[in-house]
Amino acid sequence: MKKNIKTTEAIFPMPVLMIATYNDDETIDVMNAAWGMMLEKDYIVLNLTETHKTVKNIKKRKAFTVSIADEDHVVEADYFGVVSANNTKDKFGNSGLTASKSSLIDAPIINEFPICIECEFVEYQDDKYGCGVIGKIINVSAEEKVMNNDKVDITKLNAIAFDPYTHGYYKVTDRVGEAFKDGLKLKNRRD
Repeated sequence: MKKNIKTTEAIFPMPVLMIATYNDDETIDVMNAAWGMMLEKDYIVLNLTETHKTVKNIKKRKAFTVSIADEDHVVEADYFGVVSANNTKDKFGNSGLTASKSSLIDAPIINEFPICIECEFVEYQDDKYGCGVIGKIINVSAEEKVMNNDKVDITKLNAIAFDPYTHGYYKVTDRVGEAFKDGLKLKNRRD
């Protein structure tokens, strides 16, 4: 029997995304965002409010990067979520991570995270049900160590997901099925 619970953030898993931008003084700002996803094939949407320094930077610089956090960097990823760049001068420097400037957009690439999605800012939606930041994907890069046959291998990536029920981070690793194939077993049985 199901029991009613007191949470509205009930979608699991939620991604742990590191959104990186440049500040006005060229230092790096990174925030942890769990409310992000693909909008369509080449577009990302991040449900972020304009109170975040990162959003102000995105609107000003017209660019941002999205990195997928991994098991090796849980502490840094969480730090980017619990500390605000509005109150901490060198938030990125305090993390001990390093970055490189993208050659395609005006945003930093965090070197330690194995996947980076480089985005151009498209628009900010701020009405009652607006999505927040929408970006067009310009490039995706991945470390060779997380690839297999020129594709990202999730079992090597060790990406983490946020659990809104317990506020925990969990490693996403084991493959349990084949998308667009396993369901055909039922379809073929019915046809």
